[in-house]
Amino acid sequence: MLNRVVLVGRLVADPEVKYTPAGVAVASMRVAVNRTVKNDQGEYEADFFNVTAWRRTAEFAQNYLGKGRLISIDGRLQTRSWTAQDGTRRNTVEIVADNIEGLDRRHEAEASATGDSDGEIETISTPPPARKPVPAPARPPAKSTASIEDDDDDPFADE
Repeated sequence: MLNRVVLVGRLVADPEVKYTPAGVAVASMRVAVNRTVKNDQGEYEADFFNVTAWRRTAEFAQNYLGKGRLISIDGRLQTRSWTAQDGTRRNTVEIVADNIEGLDRRHEAEASATGDSDGEIETISTPPPARKPVPAPARPPAKSTASIEDDDDDPFADE
């Protein structure tokens, strides 16, 4: 089975980050993605997606992303259900981001204000998870001077 979503779009608002009672960061954001086909008026319509990011990806979103930022998201679809205050059952589909990258041109906001742009693409992505240290290999056994007899028996040879 495969559950993979890849989107490129713009943030509708700054990511909203909250923390669980255990101190885990959770970011909620909404992303607008243009469709590839124009409507009858010759304009591209947009679809809006709810995106959730956890832990380091959530902290990355909080520190580096903001409203209007062009981003790519690599993640998966997830459904959630809950009972509303009026007793009705509610469902939603959201994207859980495993990785987020900023795709804007470097300092695009400042450059548009000053008319100065170097055209470099600034790609910032979620840092990879911290690696656990690998224990040093065990010391190799001391070389033995005892010889091993070769009895020339090949258990796989045809008889």
